[in-house]
Amino acid sequence: MLTGRTILITGGSGFLGSALVNTARAQGWNVVATYHSHQPRISGVRWEMLDLRNGAATRTLIEQIAPDVVIHTAYRQEGPDMMAITAGGAGAVAQGAVMVRARLIHLSSDVVFDGERSGRYTEADAPQPVTAYGAAKADAERLVADTHPAALIVRTSLIYGGPKCPGRHEQFVLDVIDGRAEAIFFTDEWRCPIEVGDLAAALLELAVLDRSGILHVAGPDVVSRYEFACLVAHALGRDPMHVRGGPSPKDLRRPRNCALDCRLAQSILTVRIRGAREVLG
Repeated sequence: MLTGRTILITGGSGFLGSALVNTARAQGWNVVATYHSHQPRISGVRWEMLDLRNGAATRTLIEQIAPDVVIHTAYRQEGPDMMAITAGGAGAVAQGAVMVRARLIHLSSDVVFDGERSGRYTEADAPQPVTAYGAAKADAERLVADTHPAALIVRTSLIYGGPKCPGRHEQFVLDVIDGRAEAIFFTDEWRCPIEVGDLAAALLELAVLDRSGILHVAGPDVVSRYEFACLVAHALGRDPMHVRGGPSPKDLRRPRNCALDCRLAQSILTVRIRGAREVLG
């Protein structure tokens, strides 16, 4: 048990953040979590409202909390504030963590890569983003590394919840199948989906390890968006035959192969990270 140690989880109201909050509480952490608009109804947690666009307020909050560990999950994927929140906010969190000498784990993404290579990307491969969100996440990585050299930057992939706790990627599949949205799931876009509970457990294990730099933590299965949608449909009681698949348009600028090489993480972690075919099959 970790009684007496405090962990700050930014984005605690999000999908991953909520899983981290619940798992950290069960492990005995004193949990402080941030939210932006709506405070979740999770008891036993100190909730703090935080606007990551305000760097001074971000640093002040971290200084007041003085956590032992910070796990930074908050981000904005699109919109005019995306760069300010996703990149600038990460930099402010890193500054605050340095001020109080807190361990920092920063969540990044596989979309920092251009997706044009074959095989899997390793931690040594240089980011080459082709989307605005990918660029924001790559900038966040640089800010965190420059500000807090002892930080651990964890790149991950699509986060899903499985039959008991489906996330937004799974909900989108249901929306398409049930006619609430329209989409073709690409057969040539490759990712390594990871179940949210597995990722939360891995991050909390890493929180107490002396590890810095970059680490890839994603699922072991490389699946296309189409296969993932079919797996989701099957797991949630829908007919995979109703999932439409096809190649991505040639003029669509987005990373296609974002498969991550996670052998380094597998050599460090005791947590077993399951593949999407195991969880959803």
